[in-house]
Amino acid sequence: MRKAGILLPISALPSKYGIGGFTKEAYDFVDFLEEAGQSYWQILPIGPTSFGDSPYQSFSSFAGNPYFVGLDGLIEEGLLTEDECNLSVYSGNEREIDYKKIYETRLNLLKKAYKMANPDNDGSFIDFIQENVKWLENYALFMALKDYYSGKPWIEWEYEIRMANPKAMQELGDRLRDEITFWKYVQYKFFSQWQSLKEYANEKGIKIIGDIPIYVAYDSADVWSNPALFQLDIDKKPLCVAGCPPDGFSKDGQLWGNPLYKWELHKESGYLWWIYRIEHCFKLYDALRIDHFRGFDEYFSIEYGKPNAKDGKWEKGPNKALFDAIKEKIGRKEIIAEDLGFVTEGVKELLDYCEFPGMRVFQFGFDKRDTGAKNDYLPHNYIENCVAYTGTHDNPTIVSWFFEIDGEERKDVRSYLCDSYTPDSEIHFPIIGTIMRSNAKLCIIPIQDYLGYDSRSRINTPSTSSGNWTWRLSQRDLTKDLAKKICEITRLSGRITEK
Repeated sequence: MRKAGILLPISALPSKYGIGGFTKEAYDFVDFLEEAGQSYWQILPIGPTSFGDSPYQSFSSFAGNPYFVGLDGLIEEGLLTEDECNLSVYSGNEREIDYKKIYETRLNLLKKAYKMANPDNDGSFIDFIQENVKWLENYALFMALKDYYSGKPWIEWEYEIRMANPKAMQELGDRLRDEITFWKYVQYKFFSQWQSLKEYANEKGIKIIGDIPIYVAYDSADVWSNPALFQLDIDKKPLCVAGCPPDGFSKDGQLWGNPLYKWELHKESGYLWWIYRIEHCFKLYDALRIDHFRGFDEYFSIEYGKPNAKDGKWEKGPNKALFDAIKEKIGRKEIIAEDLGFVTEGVKELLDYCEFPGMRVFQFGFDKRDTGAKNDYLPHNYIENCVAYTGTHDNPTIVSWFFEIDGEERKDVRSYLCDSYTPDSEIHFPIIGTIMRSNAKLCIIPIQDYLGYDSRSRINTPSTSSGNWTWRLSQRDLTKDLAKKICEITRLSGRITEK
């Protein structure tokens, strides 16, 4: 069944409180998706972010971002007042997230709400704790300790604590009991509000596509509380870290720095941690995109402490055994494999075996190093079992991309589109129409591309450390006319199920 959807991170939703979240504007966006004839809403990872604010570097693989908890909902419950919440309103550029202001104000508001709620006698809160005990206890303790140690990475905590000495942990945990309960309460509100929003979307016929990175952050509850799952030495320092080798885009390669998995131990356990992780994701989402799928076939290993990725080497990943274990435990699920970049025969075989759709990105179809009509990223070559995009969160918007490529490439694009008349500033609609008419069973378009926005609305520029993850949508963008235009493109492409 041919379907279509829109890509928009939760953080980029409109909101008067400086960052997107589970507020009225999120429900309004779901209404917009329905009006526009869409079947999917793709988001980015929703975990708590650390330094740099990247959703791909999170304090936990299981927890939700406290910043997304809707303040309006807390006001309705009588836990906060409008005056208190208005202190966190960002009065500057509505298009940008001011993470500094949110960091300075949001947790104080949530702590006020927690004190007002006094949740110890709340049966639903107690049930939530019991249902999520496998990850919640460690996460809440980790965050309480991180506050206790002034935000320092866990590797810089006192030796007895970073090594999780039981006696030292018990003593400090008792002292931080209220703080630990606070972090559990924040997760309770996050998951309660998220489930309400997801149910609303599902009732409207909208499925949610979640997103997880293959790796976890070193400074995370995952690594601190489960060191045996990762390639660490006896002091819990990494032996090798993740990245990717030098290529045409980066002469030194990319040094991501995430600790690598000790795959042999995962195999011995029957991949229990991974099964639980994926199972948890499908409680949150209807479908799931897994980032850097290649790493399950082969992963790039770089010795810890190296200045770049030049001397790394490829190692064998878990391959089919992992996905066999997941399928046996939780059944067949709707999973999208991020297979962008150089795809080896091993990755192709793994994709075929799992029957997961890969990704096709229009912007990659005109790469000078891979020219010709056989380019897999040209829409006429899209197979049915794939997900088509104009671009991802790591790409420039389609309008910016068109202006950034050279004159010859622009001519190639227009020739491919059979379009010499559309103004450059409106080229996004012929491009969107072309990939929507492809054979891909699912087509996902970033909202910025439907709006024809330039690089100022780009979500992320890889290998840069600042200026990312800050763009926000304005409520004024979501007009009736835009919804009608998107709906018409979707209908003409055969991607709306007739009722």
